[in-house]
Amino acid sequence: MTLDGIPFRTMDGETQTLRGDYDGKLVMIVNVASRCGLAPQYETLERLQREYGDRGFQVIGFPSNQFLQELRSNDAIIEFCSKTYGISFPVLDRIRVNGRQEHPLYTELKKTPDASGKAGRVTWNFEKFLVTPDREVIRFRPHTEPDDPAVISALEANLPG
Repeated sequence: MTLDGIPFRTMDGETQTLRGDYDGKLVMIVNVASRCGLAPQYETLERLQREYGDRGFQVIGFPSNQFLQELRSNDAIIEFCSKTYGISFPVLDRIRVNGRQEHPLYTELKKTPDASGKAGRVTWNFEKFLVTPDREVIRFRPHTEPDDPAVISALEANLPG
């Protein structure tokens, strides 16, 4: 199955795909966790969403408790994101990003190497995958801030249109 057709669920249980719901957009997929020390990246992700959203950019957050730092329920996650950071981008259903029960979307995303040439496991929360409208993937590790010059350069170079 191609990256475009892999189904994932919203917190409301609706099924989405990149092709069906984000076709033609530049998408940043991020595994998020509310209790992580990197959670302030939510603020920067929201700023990027507001700044570039009308130009075909979309942030998508996938909560994961893989590193034992996510809240227990979808309702608690949404409340945290809304009240703490005013998040407007979609935060989807919780998933696993590594291991035998990892989500197929992450199985495909993790095949992409980072800037140092290393592919494989997601190393921590807030790993970012920039998926271009042509469905090429550019990977940024967790400690790379969402507004790092390398991220912004890749974002601006791949905006649709």
